[in-house]
Amino acid sequence: MSLILLIEQVLNGLQLGVMLFLMAAGLTLVFGVMGLINLAHGSLYMVGAFACAAVAAATGSFWLGLAASLAAAAGAGALVEITVIRRLYRRDHLDQVLATFALILIFSESVRWLFGSFPLYLDTPPLLAGAVTLPGGIEYPLYRLAIIVAGLVVATGLFLLIGRTRLGVRIRAGESDREMIAALGVDIDRLYTAVFALGAALAGFAGAMVGAIQSVQVGMGEPVLILAFVVIVIGGVGSIKGALIGAILVGVTDTLGRFLLPIAFGAVMEPSAATAIGASLASMLIYILMALVLVFRPTGLFGAGA
Repeated sequence: MSLILLIEQVLNGLQLGVMLFLMAAGLTLVFGVMGLINLAHGSLYMVGAFACAAVAAATGSFWLGLAASLAAAAGAGALVEITVIRRLYRRDHLDQVLATFALILIFSESVRWLFGSFPLYLDTPPLLAGAVTLPGGIEYPLYRLAIIVAGLVVATGLFLLIGRTRLGVRIRAGESDREMIAALGVDIDRLYTAVFALGAALAGFAGAMVGAIQSVQVGMGEPVLILAFVVIVIGGVGSIKGALIGAILVGVTDTLGRFLLPIAFGAVMEPSAATAIGASLASMLIYILMALVLVFRPTGLFGAGA
């Protein structure tokens, strides 16, 4: 195992982490501000990926597809919030889980009806094709590096939005005492729709960016949704900083585990057995990490009371 290969895997883990952050940031905003468990968040990730792939195929422009993914996911999120989610805020979490699970089925069947059951493929834009040479002679795909940069830029923008703008003040106030800000004249319905649409747009953006790395297919959002919930538990509900740190921890842990564990077991057993056992244990690492965080910080790394 060379140092260059290890660094490449760390970068792959960072790339996975920033994608998980885009998913988890919207999810933690919705849960923190509205107290809503939204299982359909992964479907908005899928909507963004399909919108990007369809528009890019029709126009030949990845960038138009990327804009379409943001618009489609935000629009779908706002529509869902107004028509369905708004009726769930005062209901218990079981009702929220059942209703948003139904939305998963509706989104999946709607996308299958519109685009068919076969996966779509999104080409990497020519501007970001090829590899770039990093310090130390590391050749790394330019597109994956662009994903890392884009994710960090979005994270910075979110920190500024939440911490420095009037909307951010209202979001934080809504998280602390929604009745008080309603009494002060803030339109709670519009605030909740804006927060939900923002979270949906982030998920759609993540889906569009990942669409050029893997195939775009029905149901692609559910596995990512599970990882996003793990990120929220580790980082702390309602914390954007926690979502970023938790996402990077999960991304790097998962990637390095899948890379290093088979190599480690290969030193003491046959390669085929080492690969099988290493892959199995690697899939457990992020849940072990989550359990350890919960033992020492039950509210997460940056959650309330942490």
